[in-house]
Amino acid sequence: MTEPQKGTVDFRQINSLALAYMGDAVYDVRVRHHLLQSGKTKPHKLHVEATRYVSAKAQSTILRKMVEEGFLTDEEMAVMRRGRNAKSKTVPKNTDVQTYRHSTAFEAVIGWVYLANDLERLNEIIDEAIRKVEDGGEVKV
Repeated sequence: MTEPQKGTVDFRQINSLALAYMGDAVYDVRVRHHLLQSGKTKPHKLHVEATRYVSAKAQSTILRKMVEEGFLTDEEMAVMRRGRNAKSKTVPKNTDVQTYRHSTAFEAVIGWVYLANDLERLNEIIDEAIRKVEDGGEVKV
């Protein structure tokens, strides 16, 4: 993963939905990389497998488990709450509003940590998310 570009925008002031926008992209790239590294190469199978990690339901479940286990720092929890409470103008198609808000919160945390340029912590969070999908069994779509 490349480092975010240094800029004039203070990442701490970016709204939650913009953080989620960044987090969605970062998490998606890492999941795709993980799947390729595990030997999967057929596009359709890659897409189906990726959905286990990146769907709103999966991300919501991952976040719930991380919160229950106290995995997130206090600062990350504050970002998570902001992301969860953000009002989006889009309506989820394939999930309920609560699941969608929790997945947005998960993505906001990823985006925030990425923009904070804390790549070590970013890797910890994403690696833990991937572990939860692979070990949890219940993160299915």
